Amino acid sequence: MKDSTLTSFLELGLAETLTRALADQQYATPTPIQTQTIPQVLAARDVVGIAQTGTGKTAAFALPILHRLAAAPRRPEARSCRVLVLSPTRELSAQIVESFQTYGRYLRPRVALVIGGVPINRQIRALAAGVDVLVATPGRLLDLLQSRAVQLDRVDILVLDEADRMLDMGFIHDIRRIVAKLPAKRQTLFFSATMPREIAELANHMLRDPVRVAVTPAATTVERIVQQVVHVDRAGKPALLVEVLRQEAVERTLVFTRTKRGADKVVKALTKAGLAAEAIHGNKSQNHRERVLAAFRDGRVRTLIATDIAARGIDVEGISHVVNFDLPNIPESYVHRIGRTARAGADGIAISFCDAEERTFLRDIEKLIRMSIPATDRRSDRRAPPVQHANGATGAKQPQRQRDRHSQQPGRQQRNGRADQKPVQGSKPHRAERPAAAPDGGIGTIAFMQRKQGAARHAGARRAADAPR
Repeated sequence: MKDSTLTSFLELGLAETLTRALADQQYATPTPIQTQTIPQVLAARDVVGIAQTGTGKTAAFALPILHRLAAAPRRPEARSCRVLVLSPTRELSAQIVESFQTYGRYLRPRVALVIGGVPINRQIRALAAGVDVLVATPGRLLDLLQSRAVQLDRVDILVLDEADRMLDMGFIHDIRRIVAKLPAKRQTLFFSATMPREIAELANHMLRDPVRVAVTPAATTVERIVQQVVHVDRAGKPALLVEVLRQEAVERTLVFTRTKRGADKVVKALTKAGLAAEAIHGNKSQNHRERVLAAFRDGRVRTLIATDIAARGIDVEGISHVVNFDLPNIPESYVHRIGRTARAGADGIAISFCDAEERTFLRDIEKLIRMSIPATDRRSDRRAPPVQHANGATGAKQPQRQRDRHSQQPGRQQRNGRADQKPVQGSKPHRAERPAAAPDGGIGTIAFMQRKQGAARHAGARRAADAPR
């Protein structure tokens, strides 16, 4: 489907109460996913949307759903809902509820949040009289279904958000159980950043003659993000992270680890180095996660350590850096991770640490994003590993030689040391492909990129007309 030429929410035919709420938030121009999706939802069509986080996807389904609820008002039946929204994480679910409340401020729909980590009795009471919109994570919703605190036979619209993450988290079986309890005659909206085979099969099972909308090719990386990988020994990662975080241009950093235990260990290492940081992951209570996320959002916490599951749904502007302390073993997760920076028109930097055991993960990532990520070497033996590029070519990096006084200047090609990183032949040049390494194989290139982008990032953050999420 081609992008629409609509330039204003007024042209989408939404109810006046909705456009007034959008005006209150100073939202005037819809994003591409919104211009493509909203008319289809208003026309009661099933939709498959391919869109990454940060594209305005939530508003793309929340606005037309609220319009349809207002156009056909009726009191929901006890222990039932008219709209069911399924999302993979607590944080994302809470943000979806906030969006429905913000856009529906003049409609005042009954919206309930059903997630784990909080008392279930409170949720049972909230559902007793029925709600217009129920936003839920699959596990807690199944608990409520089993106790008969909610029934789904009155659902008119089903939204499945972040379907690929549902797959990653092992929720597909739960989703099928939930869908089996829904009426066959319903509207289904299905959103995913990527479309692996299992997700495509699930969509085919759930939807009827759907309209497909896509605003970005699956698994592409954001062009405004400068990407860098640092080859480092596993034991050297904590010290390298401390070095990155002490750069002046680091404003707000999201650090990803592969495990919950790893996240806690990173926090301890940073605290020992005198750097404040907090962690969120599945073992933390919901109240703790909410407090830490609020502190990160308002700037009281500048460094947040998170696992993929906990970070899903984090929508915080002003994240200048994403650091992959551990490379993800699922290449699509890399795209989701680095997409947390470079939002609202700003630039961003993504730095990935790669130890010897993670080189396979790096090759899979580069194959997926169809580019070779510029690399530096901080390993103790000073020998960089052979580089296998996305096109299958390999090449060994030369050992670092003694630097001269000219080589200390970031951005200057070295004659006697390692030359600048070259893009893979036939691949699209990337903004990050400037100097491949600081002369000492260190973090100097990162500092250079930070200085280069500082003014642009601040200018981008001040831009008006931010699209609704």
